[in-house]
Amino acid sequence: MRLHGDREPRQPQQGTTGGATCCSGADNEVWSYGPKVYEICKKYMSIREQLRDYTRGIMEEAHIKGTPVIRPCFYSFPADKKSWEVYTQYMYGDKYLCCPVLAPGLKMLDIYLPAGAEWKSFAGETKLMGGQMVQVECPLDVMPVFVRQQ
Repeated sequence: MRLHGDREPRQPQQGTTGGATCCSGADNEVWSYGPKVYEICKKYMSIREQLRDYTRGIMEEAHIKGTPVIRPCFYSFPADKKSWEVYTQYMYGDKYLCCPVLAPGLKMLDIYLPAGAEWKSFAGETKLMGGQMVQVECPLDVMPVFVRQQ
């Protein structure tokens, strides 16, 4: 796993030709942002490892069938008209409904759970029926994700 991006403060240019003309940004290793952010990064790296076999499976499906890995909700729930209107959340394969927090400072997020499935919060045991809007907490260390149960 790598973190990408342009970080401040910029480093001085080291030369005048080739790659030396590209100034490097500040450190961007997971431990470079302090202990609080490090713990959040560590949590999500662990989840990434837990999902390794699932990810390989959907990558193979993408290779063989051309099925997208990241899918709009309507791809997995074409009969659910509301799923065609959802544009701020997506499916990771057919199993995980991912609801990214897209603005700084949000504490609550309105999420649509597609109809035709029961959903369980990735971070908890709460099960909810699809076909409804729910409001969930989204503290800094949590991206709301729901796991399709059926």
